[in-house]
Amino acid sequence: MERLSIPTRLLGVWDRLRSSFWFLPSTMAAGAAALSFALVWLDTVLDDGVIERLGWLYGFGPEGARAVLSAVAGSMITVAGLTFSMTMLTLQLASSQFGPRLLRSFMSDRGNQLVLGTFTSTFLYCLLVLRTVRGTEEASFVPHISVTIGVVLATLSLAVLIYFIHHIANSIRIETVLAELARETQAVIDRLYPTQLGQEPSPRDAHATAGLLRELEADCHDVFVEGSGYVQRLDEAAVMRIATEHDLMISINAPPGRFVTERDAVLRAAPRARASDEVLDRLREALVVGRDRTPTQDLHFALRRFVEIAQRALSPGINDPTTALYCIDRLSQALCSLAEREFPSAVRADEEGHPRVITPVSSLEEFACPALVAVARYGMNDADVVRQLVTATAEISAKAGPGAREALRALGGALAAESRSTLKAFDGGRV
Repeated sequence: MERLSIPTRLLGVWDRLRSSFWFLPSTMAAGAAALSFALVWLDTVLDDGVIERLGWLYGFGPEGARAVLSAVAGSMITVAGLTFSMTMLTLQLASSQFGPRLLRSFMSDRGNQLVLGTFTSTFLYCLLVLRTVRGTEEASFVPHISVTIGVVLATLSLAVLIYFIHHIANSIRIETVLAELARETQAVIDRLYPTQLGQEPSPRDAHATAGLLRELEADCHDVFVEGSGYVQRLDEAAVMRIATEHDLMISINAPPGRFVTERDAVLRAAPRARASDEVLDRLREALVVGRDRTPTQDLHFALRRFVEIAQRALSPGINDPTTALYCIDRLSQALCSLAEREFPSAVRADEEGHPRVITPVSSLEEFACPALVAVARYGMNDADVVRQLVTATAEISAKAGPGAREALRALGGALAAESRSTLKAFDGGRV
């Protein structure tokens, strides 16, 4: 039988590779090494007549070729060190200014990885070609094509260096950071809402859902994970398919973003008699648990990043309320988009309408209210921040359903009332 959770594990590995500094530069370095071997071989099979007819090639002797390759290799490793130092400085600045949770976004930046990979690849290419240059009395060999490509790579590296200076300066602008976070958050909303684990059954009230949970817990088999960490991914399609194949009902106790240990039941499968060891292994492999939270399937974490930047901006050490206003705008943008989405049922059914999966579903107010209150806690003494928060609650509530609308309107009124007494004397009562 096909193991359905392999793609989920591969996606988890790919996420870790994508957010590392070493993967893309290492891949580019391996490609540069292969290119050097291929071009040196091409130089060996071409005779001198062909080389002379190619007028665009550099016609260096052995000493000239060594000098050019040595100069390019030495300059590239120097620039690579400078680039690495500038990148580390940027990460330190981002961590202190925006929060350590933002480091993942900076480390995943393709521009920085491409720049570092270009310099290291050019250095390795020139080093490998340099070893083939011979100029003794017994034998003389100059890989003209390889040396020419080395000069081309050096020219390309110069263009990449200019791009890097622009890119690194632009990447730490708060507008750029927030725009990138907004794009990632919108992608999470598009991916998760509405979530499809199967067809929804007929409408069920909260009492019916609680009854299903009681029945499931009475005769269930718990699924544990090895070690501890945050649930980063959950293969919903695999869970539904396993439940359908084995006529099970599965409860998801730890959705993406939840911290779990080896003692926590991540999933529960019922009835216990049909939850064999093989089924439990397949369910366990449908989960990816890692050391940190990722925004891939965790909308709470995606929204929390805006909150963290706003809180830091409002702290006495930074005191930058304008940045907090930008964060509230982006947070409102994401929550307004979420308010227009259809929230799925907590109980999911298969194609025949049988309940198969029970999963926690957060409501709009559970996303919006904690995020807005967390910002307000730091900005109640700033009239502009309070106005922006009240405006955001009004914009979100205008797009929300009845239940969330009332909660958001109550929050907006509470924010205005709480701040009015402290700001009225300074703000003319306009809060």
